Amino acid sequence: MHLLQPQTEVNVSSLMSTLSTANSDSSAKPVQLSQWAKASSEPEQVDWLILHFNHWFSHLNVTLVKGDFEPEYFPADETAPARIQFAHGFFNSALHEISHWCIAGDQRRLLPDLGYWYAPDGRTAEQQALFEQVEIKPQAIEWLFSKAFGRKFRVSLDNLTGEGGNGASFKDNVYAQLQRYFSGEATLPRDAQRFIDCICCCTRSGKSLHSNEFQREMLD
Repeated sequence: MHLLQPQTEVNVSSLMSTLSTANSDSSAKPVQLSQWAKASSEPEQVDWLILHFNHWFSHLNVTLVKGDFEPEYFPADETAPARIQFAHGFFNSALHEISHWCIAGDQRRLLPDLGYWYAPDGRTAEQQALFEQVEIKPQAIEWLFSKAFGRKFRVSLDNLTGEGGNGASFKDNVYAQLQRYFSGEATLPRDAQRFIDCICCCTRSGKSLHSNEFQREMLD
């Protein structure tokens, strides 16, 4: 999913120096159906993620599914729940698509591909600048997800055959956005907070994420 239009963010819980569970949606408790520590390979971790995401967010009528090709979002209909389809069974792709779903909010979740138009690899400099603008928040949130899982995060400019933009500037912006979430200057979408709470419960014995776990040089 390559999203090139501004996104409407659902702001529910404020963050201070840590990401806490205080204001999270509690309609489904963060039950761990199998132990994360035992999922050592990438396929096992992907299966763990699918199993738990689908359990934690079943109340929202959405499922996370593997895709063979490009990621895509399919809204719910009268016969099936919504589907967040991530690319090629890659764990990081799943986290990225979940971050977009979290930001989209309830209304855009009613639309195919969350209501955004697609611009393929090979974007012009102007298209790439717009891509980077709307990717700052999702990639900052994806970084939070990755850290909660203890996985390395890499920013993506996603324009290998086009004009790649300023990678250093984009990394600066992603880092600054993440720090705004911790400082309370920006608020995290409801379901992103919920997802982080659930992950931390299973992978960190409930320990919240702290701002000092994130440094700008980690993105280089």
